[in-house]
Amino acid sequence: MESIQTLFQSAKNKLAERRKNTFYGWYLVPVFGALMMIATTPLFHAMGIWAVAMERAFGWNRTQLSLALSFTRIEGGILGPVEGYLVDRFGTKRMVLIGMIIMGFGWIVFSRINHLLIFYFSYLLIALGQGLGSWLALNTMMNNWFVRRRSFAMGLSNALSRFGSLFFVPLLAWLIDPDFLDRPGWSLTAFILAIVTILLAFPLTSLLRDRPEDYGLLPDGDTEEDIERRNKEALISGVKIEQEYDFTVSQALRAPAFWFISLGHGFTSMVLLAFMLHLAPMMTDQGYSLQTAAFVVSAYTAVSMVFQLIGGYVGDRIAKNVALMMFTLCQALGVFVLTFGPSNLFSAYGFALLFGIGFGGRNPISSSIRGDYFGRKNYGKIMGISQVPMNVLLLIGPVFAGVMRDSTGTYQTAFAVLGVLAVVGGFCFLFAKKPIPSDAYIANPN
Repeated sequence: MESIQTLFQSAKNKLAERRKNTFYGWYLVPVFGALMMIATTPLFHAMGIWAVAMERAFGWNRTQLSLALSFTRIEGGILGPVEGYLVDRFGTKRMVLIGMIIMGFGWIVFSRINHLLIFYFSYLLIALGQGLGSWLALNTMMNNWFVRRRSFAMGLSNALSRFGSLFFVPLLAWLIDPDFLDRPGWSLTAFILAIVTILLAFPLTSLLRDRPEDYGLLPDGDTEEDIERRNKEALISGVKIEQEYDFTVSQALRAPAFWFISLGHGFTSMVLLAFMLHLAPMMTDQGYSLQTAAFVVSAYTAVSMVFQLIGGYVGDRIAKNVALMMFTLCQALGVFVLTFGPSNLFSAYGFALLFGIGFGGRNPISSSIRGDYFGRKNYGKIMGISQVPMNVLLLIGPVFAGVMRDSTGTYQTAFAVLGVLAVVGGFCFLFAKKPIPSDAYIANPN
């Protein structure tokens, strides 16, 4: 009996020691995943589900529904630089808390929709909270905590958010489905989302930390001895160590890579946004149930979850601009399969596979490449400004698809054009060569 207690105590001590030695940046990964799931899944991944419910409830056409999303992109383009400045100035923790609370109140307004203008206003309010409290702020935090393993950490964080979405999207479809009057429906579901968002905001944001240096740590959990050892090994082996430069905003804006990355990200994301909104309506047009459409969304979400990890691993080992091009072309191929293939579930799930590989693989790299190219010090400001050209493209995609559907009765032309633009985005990424300014401050002089 005593030996069993001794073994148990020994195991407990080892676990406590392991926890003590674990770099806090890795604890931030699941928190990032949970916050991103709450912020992005109902608004973006499930937007097609809401669109079907709004269309049935109020008779709005696809163009009117698409405008809500485009208005949020106009808002994002205008406020992106401000959001980036606020994150760098006040830190991730404060901005995420404020954003989550705004998002919660936005869902309350959404639950009371009785007019198209209220629909637009609620969507703008939710998007404002999401802009302040999720993607930009959380990626800025991860960019600060990781350098060598930046792509993998961002990939793992996003994969965890997609894991929650696997179950969240079908659940929302079940709750909202207007064909079943005995279910909660869109209004009550939106109100529940509001309460959950506000209640979870406080405990989750209390775990956030802005920079490792504030706690006597270095990125990746390295020590000064680790850095010195790697530099000596590189010197002996003749391997060149990449220096990290902290660009100012003006230096970044003068770099061609900034514009190529912004355009590449914009072209590929406008495709993603259009499909998030129009995939479910397109499938219901073809006679499939809302639940079936939700399963296709979950399928590409599941694939993207796996390839977030693969993309993060690949992005830390090969040139990020090359990896981005490869994954983007795969995403475009998925669009072409859905557009020109037969209108059946085989094409839908083929699209889900290819689109999930492409979107999942490129997602962590499109964030980490900015950290690698432009450093940590002004990451939030630079990322915020890059949202201006990105959002110009993002506001076009969903509306273009909606207008084409309303005028021609089909999405084929719109999706074909968006697929071509995704290919263009892939080559924009390829042309984004790493800039090295002579007057930039070297963040890591070692």
